[in-house]
Amino acid sequence: MQLSEQEIVRREKLSKLRELGINPYPANLYPVNHTSKQIKESFAEGKQVIIAGRLMSRRIQGSASFAELQDADGKIQVYFNRDEICPGDDKSHYNDVYKKLLDIGDFIGIEGELFTTKVGEKTVMVKNFTLLSKALKPLPLPKEKDGVVYDKFDDPEQRYRQRYADLVVNPEVKEVFVKRTKLFNAMRNFFNEAGYFEVETPILQPIPGGAAARPFVTHHNSLNIPLYMRIANELYLKRLIVGGFDGVYEFSKNFRNEGMDRTHNPEFTAMEIYVAYKDYNWMMEFTESLLEHCAIAVNGTTTATFGEHKIDFKAPYKRVTMTQSIIDFTGFDITGKSEEELREAAKGMGVDVDETMGKGKLIDEIFGEKCEGNYIEPTFITDYPKEMSPLCKEHRENPELTERFELMVCGKEIANAYSELNDPIDQRERFEAQLKLSEKGDDEAMFIDNDFIRALEYGMPPTSGLGIGMDRLIMYLTNNPSIQEVLFFPQMRPEKKQVPLTDEAKAVFEILKKAEKLPLADLKAQAGLSNKKWDKSVKELTKNNLAKVEKNDDGLFIEVV
Repeated sequence: MQLSEQEIVRREKLSKLRELGINPYPANLYPVNHTSKQIKESFAEGKQVIIAGRLMSRRIQGSASFAELQDADGKIQVYFNRDEICPGDDKSHYNDVYKKLLDIGDFIGIEGELFTTKVGEKTVMVKNFTLLSKALKPLPLPKEKDGVVYDKFDDPEQRYRQRYADLVVNPEVKEVFVKRTKLFNAMRNFFNEAGYFEVETPILQPIPGGAAARPFVTHHNSLNIPLYMRIANELYLKRLIVGGFDGVYEFSKNFRNEGMDRTHNPEFTAMEIYVAYKDYNWMMEFTESLLEHCAIAVNGTTTATFGEHKIDFKAPYKRVTMTQSIIDFTGFDITGKSEEELREAAKGMGVDVDETMGKGKLIDEIFGEKCEGNYIEPTFITDYPKEMSPLCKEHRENPELTERFELMVCGKEIANAYSELNDPIDQRERFEAQLKLSEKGDDEAMFIDNDFIRALEYGMPPTSGLGIGMDRLIMYLTNNPSIQEVLFFPQMRPEKKQVPLTDEAKAVFEILKKAEKLPLADLKAQAGLSNKKWDKSVKELTKNNLAKVEKNDDGLFIEVV
């Protein structure tokens, strides 16, 4: 492991602390009795407090020093005075330990007394301090000079890989996750007050059911059988309705072995709820009330800003059938069309389709490509063709359709709901149709779940179910265009081995990463290096396989590898 100069210095300080008999990682409880927030809210001159947190900044001026301590609630100013900390002749606790052996990022505990500075800052006068944990790696704190901020820790890949550092140095990130928890709590309270029951269902399943998606596969050694990571919990929750529960819900971690982008992560959180004796019309009204309640709980208002859009979750929401939506945006009526007619129509619209796709998938591709992105305000798309919905009840007025809706917001689906199919014979036929799609090459087609059919044969009451993508919903409520911003630890590609670079090469690489590809002349102009340093930096990047230079008809370009 190659250490930076700062890391080497911190390890030397660690050794000196131990030589002084100071344990840099003590095991005993530290008796914290106040947080920074509590101090500010119940401030009283002369009040005795015990606080703990991370040392984030300090200004040492000989025998005195102002510093900033950060805990889970925020920051508070603290004042170190040598004579207060060391009232006797021995001043080493201040002169040696505080001034020379502590670093920004260290966790310390402070016993002190509250006072107000001349400029009105609420501050803790330090009477004693204890090192609680020595930080061996410097925090990626931004630097400021003449009002300009430098070296801000804002590279997305580094932030997602080192979320722990991101949370420390970018406090606004923490607020996103506070709001995420508020959303879950609000939704849970809404369901509980309605009398519905929270449950847990298996993550490892013998059949990946409840959705059309490619699963992750693992192996159970003791049973010697393949098992699948859950792609949805729908079929298990409906088994519980068969078993006599009137309403059940679950916040579930689901796993789909599919692509990754700004709105998809292979591991994601969904909420699904099933309520007996209801239909999809009732569920639309329930969903409107639920989301209005959640928006207020998270942001204090029904409105939210997402990029350039301002959206309002206040009920009621517009309702449009899928057939009408496709007519509105393409002029094509899908009613009664054969698979071949749909395929030719899709091709004519420039939609990418192939021979493995059945009617449902073709319609889904047309809608997704031509219609979905147009719905910004919350809008229910209703009455999906039967081929798209193998677990959904046939429409009571049109046997070609199903009683299903999806809720669109900002051009994306955030909720999916049905009047649930409870006819076991119809369900078996739908599963068999999915099997035929699988045999054609559709690797997202559903499996036949014979145990679920057996459960339906015992009888399931009329039921409506709803699923909500929690990650996508919190993206909209916190104005984050990337799902990685609302997951503590999103899935990442394997980290490339860190290559030691000169400062000039690092600067050039940072400029290049933001654009991914640039004309060589533009990058050189932005870097502002002398010819010698520029040539050396580019050679350093290409030698370490971090960038490559290519020539085409438009000139020389350099791009990230």
